Amino acid sequence: MRYELYYWAEIQGRGEFVRLALEEAGADYVDVARLAESEGGGDDAVVRMMDAQQVANPAFAPPYLRAGRLVIGQTANILLFLGDRHKLAPSAESGRLWTHQLQLTIADLVQEVHDTHHPIASALYYEDQKPEARRRAEDFLENRAPKYLGYFDGILVQNGDGRYLIGRRTTYADLSLFQIVEGLRYAFPKAMKRLERRFKRVSQLHDFIGEKPRIRAYLESTRRIPFNQMGIFRRYAELDRKR
Repeated sequence: MRYELYYWAEIQGRGEFVRLALEEAGADYVDVARLAESEGGGDDAVVRMMDAQQVANPAFAPPYLRAGRLVIGQTANILLFLGDRHKLAPSAESGRLWTHQLQLTIADLVQEVHDTHHPIASALYYEDQKPEARRRAEDFLENRAPKYLGYFDGILVQNGDGRYLIGRRTTYADLSLFQIVEGLRYAFPKAMKRLERRFKRVSQLHDFIGEKPRIRAYLESTRRIPFNQMGIFRRYAELDRKR
């Protein structure tokens, strides 16, 4: 089966968590919006998919994954599907649910990262909410980020291995935590130096995942969209601090 991923062409965003899973699985997929417009690509392809989904079982927003006749929305839901099909989650029901639970926690963290630069409204420019963003980012770096990273660090201790959150093989939750560390390093490089000294196992997992052959090849390819000021992880020097 060739999968079709529908997400915006110029940002990693929530679609990147799906891309990492597809890459690690060695799956045959096309990132539709990144195709040429003459091939039916571009962001208009995502809009067309959004319009088409108004008929039945519509998802709220991209990413969408087309798998045969299925069109699946919500990042964690897509990963639940891929994890089962491509051995990126345990085979036992309890393990699949545990992996999904960790992914949902990562989804909560992703939203909090987004809110460091858009705490009032997504429709407003960052420049329209800078004072609020500074306050939100300060609380995030002082309280929320340590709470999340400490939680995942503890899970790694519980699992007895600094490379995997669950069992002894890579799951989509590991791939997603890798992306979290990558993004936070980009957005808050000063603060992350301090935080990673406290939560070393999370850093170890990141480094291990980054050296996996398929992931490393992906990161070095043009398929990997660079971080930029349009995604979830954005670098604003005034929001970063080292303390």
